[in-house]
Amino acid sequence: MHLLPEQATHHAVSIPELLVSRDERQARQHYWLKRLPVPLVSFTVVAPGPIKDSELTRRIFNHGVIALLKLAQRADWFIREQAALASASGPEGMFSIEASARDIKLATIELEQTHPLGRLWDIDVLTPGGEILSRRHFSLPARRCLLCEHSAAECARGKNHTLSELTNHMEVLLHAADARYAR
Repeated sequence: MHLLPEQATHHAVSIPELLVSRDERQARQHYWLKRLPVPLVSFTVVAPGPIKDSELTRRIFNHGVIALLKLAQRADWFIREQAALASASGPEGMFSIEASARDIKLATIELEQTHPLGRLWDIDVLTPGGEILSRRHFSLPARRCLLCEHSAAECARGKNHTLSELTNHMEVLLHAADARYAR
């Protein structure tokens, strides 16, 4: 289920393309939920800037896939189906899991908070009815910026950091994860 980093497109995604991609992802999610009425994990990489599919994002994605599979194994969750998709809007993973959506979301929040790359992952958990469980469902604060203590949304909206600062920090986090999880 890994994506090959060397096959990344490096395509600069326009806003209209990004919106179409999000609509397509939502349609895929609903299709999966209709076929397999169990919680669905939809996993993407937080990628600032117009290039969403790069060696960097694919390597971060592959670490996330491994972490999610290990999490499911530790929790003894049965994964009914899984898939990885490469698109210009970035890597995407989907996992249909037989477990409580609430338990999955709490565990993925913990994973996002404890894994060296967790801040670079966007792990959505959808109930069989299609509701997306968010941090707000658990009275948790919004995610923080990669580089400072402000909310991520606030910094993105205000463009408080340069793309190179963000990308450099992503590379530092990836290097630390590569060192920690070297096989």
